Amino acid sequence: MSTATEQGASPQAETEKRRERVAQFGSEARWYETIQNALVITRREVQDSFRDWRIMFPIIVLTLFFPILANIASQLFINLFERYGAEADDLIEAFLPLMPMIVGFFPVSISLVIALETFVGEKERRSLEPLLSTPLTNTELYMGKVIAAMIPPLVAGYLGITLYLSGLILGAQQWRPDPDLILLILVLTAIQGAVMVTGAVVISSQTTSTRAANLLASAIILPMSLLVILESIIMIQPGIRHALWYVAIGLVVVVILFVRTGTRIFNREELLGRAIDSLNLRWAWRIIVEQYTGISHEDRLAAQRGDKPLPTFNLVRWYRRTVFPTIKTLRNPMLAVMVAVVGAFVVGWILSSELPLPLDEQDYSNEDLMTALRDIWEQAARDPKFVLLPVIQNVRVIVAMGFLGLFTFGVLALQVVILPFGLLGYIFGNLAASGISATPFILAIVTHGIVEIPAIMIGTAAALRAGSIITRPPDEMTVGEAWLRAIGDGLKIGIAVVLPLLFIAGLLEVYVTPRVVEFALELGF
Repeated sequence: MSTATEQGASPQAETEKRRERVAQFGSEARWYETIQNALVITRREVQDSFRDWRIMFPIIVLTLFFPILANIASQLFINLFERYGAEADDLIEAFLPLMPMIVGFFPVSISLVIALETFVGEKERRSLEPLLSTPLTNTELYMGKVIAAMIPPLVAGYLGITLYLSGLILGAQQWRPDPDLILLILVLTAIQGAVMVTGAVVISSQTTSTRAANLLASAIILPMSLLVILESIIMIQPGIRHALWYVAIGLVVVVILFVRTGTRIFNREELLGRAIDSLNLRWAWRIIVEQYTGISHEDRLAAQRGDKPLPTFNLVRWYRRTVFPTIKTLRNPMLAVMVAVVGAFVVGWILSSELPLPLDEQDYSNEDLMTALRDIWEQAARDPKFVLLPVIQNVRVIVAMGFLGLFTFGVLALQVVILPFGLLGYIFGNLAASGISATPFILAIVTHGIVEIPAIMIGTAAALRAGSIITRPPDEMTVGEAWLRAIGDGLKIGIAVVLPLLFIAGLLEVYVTPRVVEFALELGF
């Protein structure tokens, strides 16, 4: 595939020469080699795509027909609103920027079909084995396929945007969009295509048939469709349109995660040897139970053979040998959660100065607050089940956080946990600006939060690890096994650590926090 192999050198000789160049020039040579060899695959794939009329025909139709249709629809909407007295300038400002983004998205969506064919399509056409026998690395193969799947649809998307904008600029509308807006649309179109392509290539490398890959593509199509709807809502509101740059940054992070995942879990031997995927629920349950209890399958088999007795369950030994070592593996996720929480608090504090609340110390009475606290205390004394309400609420949040984190690399788990801390930063920022004493509020949080906050952060770290484990599974494990073991660890941490801490925090929140805040108010804080 490279110059040396074209001249007849063996793959082993080419690989040795590449190692010598890397040793001589360092990491720069390695990246140059990676990009150069990836582009070899890209050229091959792009040529095949342009020769396939089944791919090019819908791209050409969407490129030429949809911008014309969008221009006609834009003119109809403008005439409709002008007929009913709406201001045409306001309509153009709100509505017209939406159409280029949609015009560019439709051709780019074709990239999903091309990307799904990258590896599994080659396998079905029996052209995969010669490709995998080349001296190219997994990263070079993956990047070459990704770039090749993006080029034709992205060119078509940009051409469609150009045709649409040309119709508006030269047509009756005489619209003159800002260059920043055009740049934003072009960036969003490219990044959305990159997200779909990188995700689809991961799916293509892990499935055994094109049919299965097409079915799994819904895991990409549905979130991206919802994202386009969200972007459309933001786009038609000029005041908050700049928020789309933050969406673009988030999508770049997703692309990096997909690329990292694809290059990490790509396995040539497994891709060639796997003929059919099977769902083995018994094996999956065994892995989760083994990780949860700390008793391996080999120990159970030895007990069945009578070689040695099955270890009896001992709570102290379970915590010492399985729970506490698992907590140690959460150090990096815990650090990420702490950084996210502090960042959310700081952002909330900054927003409090930009969007202040109309707070006035005279509007709040300590007597009214003390009365409300006594009501909580009396209600809890009459009904001990009252303490379960905060526990149940926190458990529901952590369960939802863990479920969402499994399918989003842990991103949604972080987003769920940082929202309350961002709100706290916003509240305390307003209190500081208005001169209201924050002592009662701090005591209301710290009294039970000293237990509740660590529990939530540990649960979030477990969800983050379970969601992100597929980006870097251990070398001795498959992706599925690493994921299942991370789920088992999450269940273990949730039941052994998080749930008891949340129950203690619930007791403190109901029986202690109101008394502490009441005492602080009586002292005049």
